Amino acid sequence: MGLTEIKIQEHLDPKWEDCFEAMTIRYAENMTIVQVKLKDQAHLHGILNLIRDLNLKLISVNTLETD
Repeated sequence: MGLTEIKIQEHLDPKWEDCFEAMTIRYAENMTIVQVKLKDQAHLHGILNLIRDLNLKLISVNTLETD
């Protein structure tokens, strides 16, 4: 699928960062930005379910252009 950027409202509490293993996490303004190389649609749905289960507010999901 490719590199995907997921934006979540607010800064993710550091105690939850381990749940997002193998992903790059950074913070900007009032949001957390997670970048991940998705394997398939099921992988994306698993991440979105995790965001829901942690009661986080999803802002956006975007595929990033790769060279």
